[in-house]
Amino acid sequence: MNAPQFIKTPSGEELVVLSRADYDALTALAAEAEEDAADIAAYDAAITALSAGTDAALPAPVSDAIHKGANRLRAIRQFAGFTQAEVAERADISQSYLSALEAGARALNDDVAHRLARALDVPLAWVAPR
Repeated sequence: MNAPQFIKTPSGEELVVLSRADYDALTALAAEAEEDAADIAAYDAAITALSAGTDAALPAPVSDAIHKGANRLRAIRQFAGFTQAEVAERADISQSYLSALEAGARALNDDVAHRLARALDVPLAWVAPR
């Protein structure tokens, strides 16, 4: 880094003259600091959401399965390691109803969504995103 030159204007304002290389280096450092601050803020927000139980981000394997065309509910159930029969029993619904939900032949209502989230031990937002 070259030594900067300090100049005082007639009105008393102090100016600093830098080489272009020094200026570019300083702006690159400032950009990195801003990016680091944004990363820290995003991390803090994610930790807060996880702690509060409001994080609705799906695990990567579930997102991957959905992206590949799997039904959301089926992908979550399989990720959780349950059979349709186990989830149906835990949610107090019939296996055929769960099968129809997973096939997209039936619509999910709020009551069943709550029961399925409890049965699968996942956030409601995973089962019934808004």
